Amino acid sequence: MTNGEVLLVDDDDAVRVVVAQALRRAGHRVRTAATLAELERELKLGAPDVLITDVVLPDGDGIENATRLVAERPDMPVIVLSARNTLTTAVRANEAGAYDYLPKPFDLETLTRTVAKALARRGPATPAAPGDDDQALPLIGRSPAMQDVYRVIARVVSNDLTVLVSGESGTGKELVARAIHDLGPRRSGPFVAINMAAIPRELIEAELFGHERGAFTGAAQRNAGRFEQAAGGTLFLDEIGDMPIEAQTRLLRVLQQGEFTTVGGSRTIRADVRIVAATNRDLQQAVTGGAFREDLYYRLNVVPMTLPALRERRQDIGLLARHFLDRAAEAGLPRKTLDDDAVDVLEAHDWPGNVRELENLMRRLAALSRDHRISADEIRIMLGEPIAAAALADPGIDVAVRAYIERLARSEPHVLEDGSLYDRIIAEVERPLIETMLARFGGNQLRAARAMGLNRNTLRKRLDLLGIDPASRSNGR
Repeated sequence: MTNGEVLLVDDDDAVRVVVAQALRRAGHRVRTAATLAELERELKLGAPDVLITDVVLPDGDGIENATRLVAERPDMPVIVLSARNTLTTAVRANEAGAYDYLPKPFDLETLTRTVAKALARRGPATPAAPGDDDQALPLIGRSPAMQDVYRVIARVVSNDLTVLVSGESGTGKELVARAIHDLGPRRSGPFVAINMAAIPRELIEAELFGHERGAFTGAAQRNAGRFEQAAGGTLFLDEIGDMPIEAQTRLLRVLQQGEFTTVGGSRTIRADVRIVAATNRDLQQAVTGGAFREDLYYRLNVVPMTLPALRERRQDIGLLARHFLDRAAEAGLPRKTLDDDAVDVLEAHDWPGNVRELENLMRRLAALSRDHRISADEIRIMLGEPIAAAALADPGIDVAVRAYIERLARSEPHVLEDGSLYDRIIAEVERPLIETMLARFGGNQLRAARAMGLNRNTLRKRLDLLGIDPASRSNGR
């Protein structure tokens, strides 16, 4: 390992002491500073081999200062540390020309390893203007898994390399594609998305490359395809694993040659787009099974990125849930907040539908919850999880019924088509009502009927129809 001199800038005394000790144990010489002013004084004594700087300092912004230092000292690698673990910070650090970005809290072994690599490989990236505000960014999360995603995005936004985003449905693959587009040099161009799984296989080539009038039955006029529509911008190929093999061959040719012709056309058109592809399938397995071309896979997999499932970054769930409630309020729904124990329930759930499922749940709760604070039991009801019987009434019977219908629609979708839903719901509500009243009055049908506002004969008919034995309710069973 190459040893060298490291200058550490951080206003936290504890961070300076701990990091300096770790670097010295690794064999490096260490100088420290707590402010930008102290940093300037240290630099006048001599430039270090590596500079490590925090972002938020008492007298300025560490990244803005790093931009200047990288320009003045291009051979001095800069490593940025930050507790503001957002995509913006990662992108700004990369655009400033920083060698690397480490979110706090970080592992000391990771830091010393990064310093060693920086010493062995000098030469930062080309500096550029700082990125946009966090509020404009669609990706949210401060977990280590999301920090890895941010780092990859930060390193690819300034170039046109093809990116292949993998991950389960609902993890936010299109959000990543939009972030790459919105933060890159093609941001002023169009962002065009096409879902391969949603296009009939016989129309995919026409959708991608366009067609001339008369190219096939129904082609009454010339139509530009997605490659033309995305000229100067980004083309997002979603669910690329579902692309028919014959269309894969033509896409490969476009990626290799950088040009294409429309269906039924002869004029060559330059493919001036950046490609971001996404899949929830294992493309390597598809290649092995012959469903996906190996050469196309390698053309697309230039920069691979895997998005974590929501269950793999549970510490982000509360942050995401509150963000979705804020968005629901901005869209006109009542503003709601979450109880602390409600966040615990959310974090314990496995989220098979990932971030998309969480967003849908928050919108339903914003619309249906009667209180301005959402409780843990309301969330359990919506998720179909068991709760204490006494807690069922807390969120209101309307929420319970709506949640029951949601679960029924998922587990037995036929009830939405066969006309049985009304009778099914009425029976589900009527049974516990009658049983509770019978138990309350010791099985006395007359008193139970009177309490419910029913005729005794009507109650008897309902008992027969629902198969309730009033004798079994006489002792509260």
